Amino acid sequence: HPLDRGLTRLPGQRGNASRDTNIWEKGSDNLLHNDNNMAQLRFEHLLNDNWTLGGGMQWLDGSLKGNAVEANGLQADGRTLGRNFNYRKLQWTDRDYQLNLTGYFDTGSFSHTLLTGIEYEDYDYNSIIQRSAAGAGAYPIDIFDPVLGQARPALTRTTTHDKENLKTWAAFVQDQVALTDRLKALAGVRFERFEHDYDNKLNNAGDFSKGENGVTPRLGLIFDLTDTLAIYANTARSFKPNSGASLQGSGFDPEKGKSYELGVKWEALDRQLSIDAAVYHIVKENVLTRDPNDPSGTYSVAAGQVRSRGLDINVAGNLTPEWRMIGGYAYVDAEVTKDNVIPSGTRLANIPRSSFSLLNTYEFQDGLAKGLGLGMGVKYVDDRAGQTAASTYTMQRYSVVDLLSFYKLNEHVRLNLDVKNLFNKGYDEGAFNTYAYPGAPRTVQAGIAYTF
Repeated sequence: HPLDRGLTRLPGQRGNASRDTNIWEKGSDNLLHNDNNMAQLRFEHLLNDNWTLGGGMQWLDGSLKGNAVEANGLQADGRTLGRNFNYRKLQWTDRDYQLNLTGYFDTGSFSHTLLTGIEYEDYDYNSIIQRSAAGAGAYPIDIFDPVLGQARPALTRTTTHDKENLKTWAAFVQDQVALTDRLKALAGVRFERFEHDYDNKLNNAGDFSKGENGVTPRLGLIFDLTDTLAIYANTARSFKPNSGASLQGSGFDPEKGKSYELGVKWEALDRQLSIDAAVYHIVKENVLTRDPNDPSGTYSVAAGQVRSRGLDINVAGNLTPEWRMIGGYAYVDAEVTKDNVIPSGTRLANIPRSSFSLLNTYEFQDGLAKGLGLGMGVKYVDDRAGQTAASTYTMQRYSVVDLLSFYKLNEHVRLNLDVKNLFNKGYDEGAFNTYAYPGAPRTVQAGIAYTF
């Protein structure tokens, strides 16, 4: 597949190109080969009626290699883009092992569900990226009227050549206790150790080795007000090592966080419809985001401390035997709260303040139309920042409408015909540094499924 960086959103750019514009070349000049292999083994052994031993192993291997084209910078006319041709070879392996023990027992009048276990992960990553000349004058193209097929420039720079290993050891224990028939409590703790080795083959000054220990507790309560209505509260800490190196050649401290959540769950219409809502407050430190000072989009920066708080509402189930609904609304206030470079209050990239989705389907249960289903989906996404930076571009809010239909010929065969983005709305679906990715245009999909 090609490396499609989408549409540029560069400072000084005179407008935006249409979503059909390709400035990243075709054929072998822009062709990556991605190979992934996975093997997984899981087991479970019932020691007796109350205790179960389980675990598993997973091995992942992958590579991404080939040619691509990316941006250097924009010329003063606001439309001529300097580019670089590049070759990359990325390889990774990941080995995961887990063993856990689950038990059910009573202490006095309390019923316990105990989960404990150990984990080990060994992750290796190797990469090399070679590029042609930098600068706004190199390998130029008009972003509004591109002419593809220029002679491929020579690879003159090696911008990335590194090797990384991350080992993680963890042990955890969690106990869920039924304090009464309606009140349950959960308490858990995870102990974690990681060791990170990074070898920058371009500059030994960027090499580093570091280790870190983390303890992450978790507490929660759930209370059944009625048989169909429950409220809950929980708090937790998080700890995650950050991989990679910064533009300056140093590593990152691990990401650490704390979260608080309060919610309600309700089952209505004889448990045919479920509704849940929650408010939350999350604070994280050392969160990685793309470095706005790196035009290649290769390097990240730790955004200091970020905060996310908001509201989630989800609805799913049958209003009638024929009418099914799935929907949700989310309000998210996510911003940088402390950083040496990024001003406090800066919005986090790609996160809308409000988003909404609703899908309704109606399936006829009898008569000539029995087996026919019709549906409509609506999605709304608020505007979003393209980068976590003091000065950035904004991806505008958008709404899309989808139609779907299906017909069950019999218990084994099902036909479907869907129309996505019915009104052919143009919008930015997401962003990566100075690149924005347009959403798909109107798309018609037909399919057949056979179940046996």
